[in-house]
Amino acid sequence: MRFKKVTSVAAASALALGLAACGSESGSGSNNAQGGGGDNYVLARGVEPQNPLVPGNTNENGGGRIVDNIYSGLVYYDGEGKAHNELAESIELEGDKTYRVTLKDAKWSDGSPVTAEDFVKAWNYTVENALLGSYFFEPILGYEEGKPEMEGLKVVDDKTFTIELNQPEADFASRLGYSAYFPMHPSAYDDIDAYGESPISNGPYKLAEWNHNQDALIVPNEEYQGEREAQNDGVNFVFYAQQDAAYADLLAGNLDVLDEIPDSAFATFEDELGDRAVNQPSAVFQSFTIPERLEHFSGEEGKLRRAALSRAIDRQQITDTIFQGTRTPATDFTSPVIPGHSDSLEGAEVLQYDPEEAKRLWAEADAISPFTGEFSISYNADGGHQAWADAVANSIRNTLGIEAVGNAYPDFKSLRDDVTNRTINGAFRTGWQADYPSLGNFLGPLYATGAGSNDGDYSNAKFDQLLKDAANSGDIESATPIYNQAQEILLTDLPAIPLWYSNVTGGSSENVDNVTFSWKSQPVYYEVTKK
Repeated sequence: MRFKKVTSVAAASALALGLAACGSESGSGSNNAQGGGGDNYVLARGVEPQNPLVPGNTNENGGGRIVDNIYSGLVYYDGEGKAHNELAESIELEGDKTYRVTLKDAKWSDGSPVTAEDFVKAWNYTVENALLGSYFFEPILGYEEGKPEMEGLKVVDDKTFTIELNQPEADFASRLGYSAYFPMHPSAYDDIDAYGESPISNGPYKLAEWNHNQDALIVPNEEYQGEREAQNDGVNFVFYAQQDAAYADLLAGNLDVLDEIPDSAFATFEDELGDRAVNQPSAVFQSFTIPERLEHFSGEEGKLRRAALSRAIDRQQITDTIFQGTRTPATDFTSPVIPGHSDSLEGAEVLQYDPEEAKRLWAEADAISPFTGEFSISYNADGGHQAWADAVANSIRNTLGIEAVGNAYPDFKSLRDDVTNRTINGAFRTGWQADYPSLGNFLGPLYATGAGSNDGDYSNAKFDQLLKDAANSGDIESATPIYNQAQEILLTDLPAIPLWYSNVTGGSSENVDNVTFSWKSQPVYYEVTKK
């Protein structure tokens, strides 16, 4: 993207690690919750957030879909991915690496003004406390985890602040709508965990109620004056133990919006829902990750085993049989809907099913150190992942002759807690739902050394340097071939095993209108109206 003196810049909404699973208990909504006229609540499938609702510490879509609706950033994307300024009156590029941000008049839900200090303090807090979103501030001058303040952030006055980078960044401005860049209310720092349970909002909605492992209700924020004005009395996110239960509620009219169809209904949902069904490409990539720390999966032996496992997976058969046209076998680590995507990268043949090559590579690894025991792929049972996890494990077992199994966790949060705490033993499902439309968004957060979502603790100095070179290339067009060169390193190292790209498959009930799904697969909640 090229910038003029004053520009609306690209932004993003919630981060997620792939399409997240449901939370714990199912239900059909809590229409008696506080905060609005319950008859007009939109009942939507949700996911129990992993953490309190602190923007800089939310990197999964359970919390992300709530955070994106109760907060506003400098910019946002509409459902088609078009950029709009939200709290930013202007974002001016001064020189080649300094941005001057001027804010519109805006208020928090308690009536106090949103100020430049609210942004700068929140960003510094995220870095100082090494929150999950701290990686996104690495380009800013003075970034260092644990450091109280970054020199590159300067408050000019209540409505103005500047952002100085270490070097020019081709897509930095396109990141500024991601939730890590949201502001926080000045009261947040008194007790951050308590604030995350009941945050003060500056977005189109505010949190009215959060019943853990059951549901969360957001209602319109009367102080919000932006373009995303709520067209309903609120959204009640209902947490389901199983996707089949959510789909049954959708068919029965007890759920209004569902953004993940269970695999058991792939063959029938479009007929059953008619024009209320959705099946469209989205910016979602699915994989499984094998931590570097696992025995047999580091060094040269690890490279051989990762390649063997990738070659042992019949992606086409799995996507045809289980997903029935709602997934496409992966050819890289990004998504076909992202500008610059390539299906012909050097080394991409490692993603093609080749049983004989898989056996040869595994035997070569065994010559270094014989593999014993079980190879497991962990997944959350509440997310509709059992069928594909078992199918991938069967493909590996039948090809390599090893004991490969799917390992079910009861819910998404428990899986993510073990992944985050590095207590998981074995491989685990991963993926990415884009924050902003850039190849770099699929690469840096997941595979750069020390990045917040680098769950396998991958590190490659040459890859890291290519990310920096791409960011410093001047514009997105120039950055694209460098990002793809970095991907070719990933195809050799395979820090994650790419599986497929996901369509958004979802639908709505007869009780609602104006249901659209965004470029990154989530419903545009504020547009939904109840009949």
